[in-house]
Amino acid sequence: MDEADRRATARAAAARGGEIALEAFRTDLAVETKDGKTDVVTRADREAQRAVVERIREAFPEDIVVGEENDARSTVPQSGAAWVIDPIDGTNNYVRGLRSWATSVAAVVDGRPVAAASVCPALGDTYEAGPAGAFRDGERLWVSDRSDPETFTVAPTIWWPFDRREEYAAAADAIVSRFGDLLRLRCAQVTLAQVAAGGVDAAITNVDTNPWDTVAGVFMVESAGGTVTDLDGEPWTAASTGLVASNGQCHETVLDAARDITPE
Repeated sequence: MDEADRRATARAAAARGGEIALEAFRTDLAVETKDGKTDVVTRADREAQRAVVERIREAFPEDIVVGEENDARSTVPQSGAAWVIDPIDGTNNYVRGLRSWATSVAAVVDGRPVAAASVCPALGDTYEAGPAGAFRDGERLWVSDRSDPETFTVAPTIWWPFDRREEYAAAADAIVSRFGDLLRLRCAQVTLAQVAAGGVDAAITNVDTNPWDTVAGVFMVESAGGTVTDLDGEPWTAASTGLVASNGQCHETVLDAARDITPE
């Protein structure tokens, strides 16, 4: 099977997981917490991940699966084929009945993404990326062409736990002191998809990120002509600390904002 098969499988698996999640959306859900009061999970997360994995296994039974739920592997292998999945990214939005959440699937070969899909059922949008570029509902996407930071909308993404809320405040200050506006969508994959689509000009965080929150969206930003680095300005990888995604027009300014988050 070639990359076209992986693209088709990523799309189909994300769509199937999104269908399962949508069935339970805005119903009476039992919500559990994991590592903190705002780190929540539902039965829908687990059922959606099971559906995503089943669809992947139909086409690629031997591939590794990296994911958040159901005891999946948590790191991306640097050799061989793997799938990085998030059944419901933006679970806090999901359990509150807010529409900004996504089921995301990325195909990775030798540590490099080759295909990705983020399905946003409650929004009615499907984002995809592959060698031909990034697309929303079949329409080619490009990052924004804004070059004046004072016109930028920038999103602080990947949340800060309660013991690091001073960094959250620093991120907000770093953004509002440099850019036109701040927007927090509370879903990393939707945020990165919006950077790819040009609705958001940049997204920043200084925390260690999880691959299921980032790999698909980073690939979409890059496929749409954007720039994604770590805090040192080096190309972003799933092992990077921090994530700085932008339209590439003023990436150094966006980097400066991200670097201001961490207390000296």
